[in-house]
Amino acid sequence: MFHRSRLVPSLVVLAVLVSAAFLFGCGSPDADLPPDANAVVERVVDGDTIDVTIDGRGDTVRLIGIDTPETKKPDTPVECYGPEASARLAELLPPGTPVRLERDIDSRDKFGRLLAYVHREPDDLFVNAVLIDEGLARPYPYEPNTTYADQFAAAAETARTNGIGLWSACPVEPSP
Repeated sequence: MFHRSRLVPSLVVLAVLVSAAFLFGCGSPDADLPPDANAVVERVVDGDTIDVTIDGRGDTVRLIGIDTPETKKPDTPVECYGPEASARLAELLPPGTPVRLERDIDSRDKFGRLLAYVHREPDDLFVNAVLIDEGLARPYPYEPNTTYADQFAAAAETARTNGIGLWSACPVEPSP
């Protein structure tokens, strides 16, 4: 027979452990995702955002480290070279394309989108880098997710110097 004095502390310890597991990741939607997750593209939202399916579950992915001109932001006009960036991403990642999602430090942004570096399978094309190389995106270091920040900055400088893409088509932004 159990004594109440032994059962209550055991239940309290169990409740604390279950709560801690939930709060520190086991209950998060990303706890079951490995650092590199395989996914399938469902659609391109805009130049730096895609919808994917991961293990039968839909999710929105924001390509980290880059920023493309806006095309769908509420109360914001379509920006110079935004449609071109969206069209190029749609060429690179048509629906049904398998991709590998490489995560960094933070797994989600403030909008709940999964943050990832996107690699097209089976050729392992680094999509984030292609958009910078082709002058369709600017580097956007999203602290603390900066694994490729130096690579993206160097590629953007090359594209800017050579007048590729938005660097020749769009008005120069004022310095901060």
